[in-house]
Amino acid sequence: MTATQLERPTGTPPVELPERPAPSARGIAAAVIMLGLLAASIWSVIELRINVASFIDSADNAGRFLKRMVPLDFPPVGELLQLVFQTLAIVLLATLLGVLLSIPVALLAAWNTTLNTPLRVTSRALIVLARAIPDLIMAIFFMRVFGLGSLPGVIAMGLHSVGMVGKLYADAIESLDNGPQEAIRAAGGGRLQQITAGILVPLTPQIIATALHRFDINLRTSVILGYVGVGGIGLAMADSLRSLNYRRGMALALAVLVLCIAVELLSGALRTAIMARTGASSGHTTWSDRLTRRVARVGSTSGEASTPTRLTPPWDGPRVGRFGGIAILLLLVVLAFIGAGIKPSDVAAGFGKLLPTIGLFLPPGGFDIVDDIVSQMLMTIQIGLAATLLGALLAIPVGVLAARNVVGNRAVATALRVFIVIVRGIPELIIAIIFVVISGLGGVAGTMALAIGAVGLLGKLIADSLEETDVAVQEALRASGATPLQVFFGATIRQAMPAFVAHVMYLLDVNIRSATLLGIVGAGGIGFLLLNATRVLEFPVVTTILLFILATVLIVEALAVFVRKAVQ
Repeated sequence: MTATQLERPTGTPPVELPERPAPSARGIAAAVIMLGLLAASIWSVIELRINVASFIDSADNAGRFLKRMVPLDFPPVGELLQLVFQTLAIVLLATLLGVLLSIPVALLAAWNTTLNTPLRVTSRALIVLARAIPDLIMAIFFMRVFGLGSLPGVIAMGLHSVGMVGKLYADAIESLDNGPQEAIRAAGGGRLQQITAGILVPLTPQIIATALHRFDINLRTSVILGYVGVGGIGLAMADSLRSLNYRRGMALALAVLVLCIAVELLSGALRTAIMARTGASSGHTTWSDRLTRRVARVGSTSGEASTPTRLTPPWDGPRVGRFGGIAILLLLVVLAFIGAGIKPSDVAAGFGKLLPTIGLFLPPGGFDIVDDIVSQMLMTIQIGLAATLLGALLAIPVGVLAARNVVGNRAVATALRVFIVIVRGIPELIIAIIFVVISGLGGVAGTMALAIGAVGLLGKLIADSLEETDVAVQEALRASGATPLQVFFGATIRQAMPAFVAHVMYLLDVNIRSATLLGIVGAGGIGFLLLNATRVLEFPVVTTILLFILATVLIVEALAVFVRKAVQ
């Protein structure tokens, strides 16, 4: 009897079992990378001296911090509302700029809209570069161009948004059905009509949903940029904490938390409604579906007269509603310019300083402190690795308990989902500030801030992955008499394991990027050295530090992409 045959009672023919595929070279390499990263993460936890004893020693500091923090000192309601309005205005303009820049870049980066390979590769490289350069560094650069205020933050977050938004848009364009474009071309439509009616119209729900998601991210980023002079509630909080006014600073931090949670809940509901409304299974035909079908019918008759067909939808109720939505958006943009205090003359004046400012950062310098840069960059990597390990240990049980198909008690799953939303709403910078006060300056604060933040990010991804597993496999095991624990490990976890690995690698990528920024509040890593070089106007040193950050981020991203593809 062969190894692929299962022994059966006498007289029963053997059952052939499928051969287990031999591991591929890519799979073996991915496993080696994962084991190496695990070993490096454990080493990083030890090197950073993250242990229970350290937290016990910091208990007294935590008590003193709480005494200095309460009672919270909120600013007057009018002042607080003005700060919130200014913050939302900055974030709205930055998100809108990112979307407007991402659409043409995505069209150039997609294979089905750009046949010129060098142009497509260049566009993809721009997307990667925009994501690799931290928005904090962009903000520092544009501070030199436009001065203090909201404008540098808007441009920095807008350009950085292209890295994520442009990639998602390009991927979405490549996954579209090319039929509508072919129909428009066959009907005599021009290139612009093919792009607008054949690509942008069907892609509208994805464009809006991605923009809403990026709005959430930019809102948290605006808090970090407050430490380099960008206006809004982040700047007010930074000023309070720098002056050790913890009552006012933590009151503003609580306001940021409430604002982030409210915005995330609202944008999440809008994204769900938009994607559900355009879902194929809903049976609801959208205006883009009707337009596509109308265009596809153009020229379908041959040898008989046909009436001209418009390439624009009629002015029916839905179109009036869309027009009203666009009008509201334009009104919000005007109010955002007013709230952010941005004038067109400021933009024009700043661009005249662009080239001279670039000259300040070139050529790179500070090679006499390369040893310090390498040391701080190593600490940044250690923080990212340790935070990923600890964050995964914290997030996995939370994500498992938040999955409705794993936990039979819906109240428990709902409570954990709410907990994940709350944690996701807390900017890591605020957590880092608290740990800096409690545990002191260094990598411990940055590691714990990112580890706690991972509960919100990784916990949600894990819960969603578990809920997306095939229920039929679980039911089959359950029907054969398997216990709930056997069903969980034998069916649910086995199906979700590739997604788990991809999510952990994505978390490592995010943590390395975030660790480069938390140093601005003393949470260890290269950020502290970067901020000091900026304050003393050593811009060539800033360029050298940026090159180290870019190299590290690109290497980590390449490893993450390789492992994610290997486990798919």
